[in-house]
Amino acid sequence: MISMEDWVTIRNLKSKGKSIKEISRLMGISRNTVRSAIRREQPPQYKRSDQINESIRPFVDFIQEAIWVKELRGSRVLADIRSKGYGGSQSAFYRYLKKLRQARGQASYKPYETQPGEQAQFDWSPYTIQLGDELVKIFIHCYLLGYSRYRCYWVSMSDKQGAVFEAMEESLQDMGGVCQRQQTDNASCFVTNASKHNFAWNKNYLALCGHYGIQPTRSLPRRPWSKGKVENPFDYLEDHFIKHRRYDDFVDLVAKLKDFQDDVNNKIHSTTGSKPYDLFQIEKQHLAPLPANRYIGIEEELRKVSYDCLISYGGSKYSVPHFFVGKQVWIRISQGRYIHIHSSRGKILAKHEVSLQKGKVIMQDQHYKNHQAQRGNWQRLAQCFAEFFPEHSAFTDNLKIQKRIDPAYHLTRIMELTKYYDKALFEAAFGAAHRANCYSYHFIQALVQHGDIATPSTPDELKPTSKHMPELGNVDLVRDPAQYNQCITNHTNTDDYDNK
Repeated sequence: MISMEDWVTIRNLKSKGKSIKEISRLMGISRNTVRSAIRREQPPQYKRSDQINESIRPFVDFIQEAIWVKELRGSRVLADIRSKGYGGSQSAFYRYLKKLRQARGQASYKPYETQPGEQAQFDWSPYTIQLGDELVKIFIHCYLLGYSRYRCYWVSMSDKQGAVFEAMEESLQDMGGVCQRQQTDNASCFVTNASKHNFAWNKNYLALCGHYGIQPTRSLPRRPWSKGKVENPFDYLEDHFIKHRRYDDFVDLVAKLKDFQDDVNNKIHSTTGSKPYDLFQIEKQHLAPLPANRYIGIEEELRKVSYDCLISYGGSKYSVPHFFVGKQVWIRISQGRYIHIHSSRGKILAKHEVSLQKGKVIMQDQHYKNHQAQRGNWQRLAQCFAEFFPEHSAFTDNLKIQKRIDPAYHLTRIMELTKYYDKALFEAAFGAAHRANCYSYHFIQALVQHGDIATPSTPDELKPTSKHMPELGNVDLVRDPAQYNQCITNHTNTDDYDNK
């Protein structure tokens, strides 16, 4: 076979009118070779023989077992076969190894179909989109049910573990149930060691799966087909939602992604021949119920509220209602865009948009409302209290009797506090206040924040505790002088005893 340079020279001489005989003489090659080069429209390409190197042939079975079954590295396999007598070159071994892996990569596989509620698959992909006037990097997560192909999309500006977990939880909430198994790849938020022999799940991911009752499963490295159901939708997403699209802002992006999700779930799926939404009506009956509460990674997200009613995150500060000064709260970052601040009991206290610049102080005026001693109209406050706690109206009577100077202040603060704690806690606290005969905002605040309150007394027991002197009438208060002498004697003896 002639080289590419010779092929080019022959065709160049021919184009200049040279004969085959003359070209053969000038280049020192046979006429038949010249004719073949002129007839060939494509340049010659060298192709190595597909035959296995004779030095490799005795070790073919050993190499294939070591690579595909034991999943050993090529360098380890080469060392092993050399210890068994391999005398060939290193390049010959790696040529065979490359050809072996290429053949394996082109191998066909049988699609794996699952039963309703058996398996879900999860993955995400980064994209750069036009958001307003800026190019912004986003991450779109996809949660897909294996049987119905019903999918949920979730967009975030972060791919950290918290953002990934949020996308999973939002998808579970959207679907209203949980599959038996959940297939993922080997990302660090799921797996801390992906090797076959030292494999280890990420402890936070295991805690999430344990909370929802999910069995985690993973795709082995270099086995993308094992979660192909969730890989393929990203191609469709990129072609029909990402490319050459512009969105006004993040809110617009979220809304249009939801519309896209609805459209996709109502299109005929090429594999199942049905709409994912229709099959989902069957599959959701086989999903396990969701737990009562969402998963909280509270150890990593605790913050203490400073005395100026602020918490710190990402180099900026965000306000919290003043009732929680000095208390521990926990935060959850949503979609990498919003910060949600929760009480220790999980109730939402505040929502802020995360500042894109460090050093900012983000405050909401309502978090400082009634922070000072502001007194409202007692009649209006008592009426509001009676509407909210109709069975505990006696509490306000007792409060007014016990706090004669500023009862409106205490009732105002108590009514503000009801925005952040469950009603049942206040009802229990009112019962405890009656038993302790203590009616004040500070007492009620301590009880509801502590939360461990005994069962409240019945409303009938919450009666005014006004203490008046008894009517004396004609009672005779004159005593015998001997009684006074006895008191003086006892007092003197007591003093003598103390001085000893």
